[in-house]
Amino acid sequence: MSILDRSALEESPLADLHAIASELSIDGYRRLRRPDLIEAILRRQEGAEADEEPVATEEPVAAEEPVAAEEPVAAEEPVATEEPVATKERIEEPLESAGALALPAAEELAEAVGEELLAHDERAEETAPSRRRRRGRRGGRGRGEREAEAPPADIEPDDARLEELEPPAPPAAEEETVEGVVELVPNGSAFLRLHPPEPSDEDVYISAAQVKRCELISGDRVSGPRRTPRRSERFASMIRVDTINGQPASEVAAAPRFDDLAATYPNERFQFGSQDPTVTAIEWLTPIGRGSRVTIAGPARSGKTETLRRLAEVFAQQPDVQLSLVLTGVRPEEISGWAIEPTASVSLGASPDAQAHTAEPVVELARRWAVRGSDAVVLIDTVDGMPPHAARKLLASARNLAEGGSLTVIATTAAPLGGETTVIALDPLRAGTGRFPAIDLVASGTIRPELLVGESGAEAIARARSEALG
Repeated sequence: MSILDRSALEESPLADLHAIASELSIDGYRRLRRPDLIEAILRRQEGAEADEEPVATEEPVAAEEPVAAEEPVAAEEPVATEEPVATKERIEEPLESAGALALPAAEELAEAVGEELLAHDERAEETAPSRRRRRGRRGGRGRGEREAEAPPADIEPDDARLEELEPPAPPAAEEETVEGVVELVPNGSAFLRLHPPEPSDEDVYISAAQVKRCELISGDRVSGPRRTPRRSERFASMIRVDTINGQPASEVAAAPRFDDLAATYPNERFQFGSQDPTVTAIEWLTPIGRGSRVTIAGPARSGKTETLRRLAEVFAQQPDVQLSLVLTGVRPEEISGWAIEPTASVSLGASPDAQAHTAEPVVELARRWAVRGSDAVVLIDTVDGMPPHAARKLLASARNLAEGGSLTVIATTAAPLGGETTVIALDPLRAGTGRFPAIDLVASGTIRPELLVGESGAEAIARARSEALG
């Protein structure tokens, strides 16, 4: 083999250097950096010991003056004894040692890997993406680990893979302004019905975050831009809400919050005009006003659910009331047979937190109705299976807003929770023997009844309770 000087070796491709080192029987030549590999070839040509291992250093070792030799000739073609392509294991091993995504900092390693791949095949840049796809189909690595790998610096990323991981944002041309009527769904999100009241495939999805931020309620007329659905979506999505009922959404969102509004004692009584003896007794002896916090209390089999059913029938006939019914922790047989369709329901097998989460969105929606000036009523059967703090929070939402509407909450419970403005206590003995109304007047009562039935009515209630004691 011809003697090569340092300048000829430095101009030779890495693949040629590997071929020369193989012919000279230099051990471990593939692990050597380019400067160390050139040094090893020169030393071997000068007659160094065959098994001497060159020491790898950060800086190239100063080279000795090359021995005078013939005029340098071109390096021989590499012998096809070993495939010079870096295998997956050899490439990944230095990558992992350099740390995840540290390849851009390891400039020398990137240069060596890139030269080796390019020397093997001039079309490496074209075939590299397909090689990576075949490797990905073989599996054996987690998705997070595959995403953390850094490709060699001279290989372009797999565009198809990147597109799958992070879909590009839709162009601005796809934004189209739409207008429709909001219809809330139980999970807190909503749909914008473009052809109300019937749903259609053209409806637009509104996220729960947008509903809460803009305090949207069913029936609001909303407008704003939408984006086309992605591959995994059925409906278009609302990008933002521009107007609500003809007003800018920013002005509506800046309106006073429910908890910031002043509350007063209920001063307007619900007039039922029912012939049912239980409802009549409640109307006059334990009156309920707009904004009352009411519990129907009593032990098991005292008729709490039946009393709430009768109240639901008369509330359903109030045209100016936004009525909602929540059934939490009830027997499955008790879910049907109500005067109105339950807004949300979960049977007694649900966990305490699940029961509370079922009622919370309904009460939250009623709060928005009250801020808009409406009178909302929420009936809950029952709060016994909820965590005590969650039950009190639901009941505490009821109030009569001084400059708005009202929210009335009526819930069944084994015992009063505290903080009620009206307590309807039931007598299990009277209910068990079929004597109705089964109201325990001594344990029942309304705070400030004169605001609802006047002074004379309040005196009549006091006399009735005294007679019940005697």
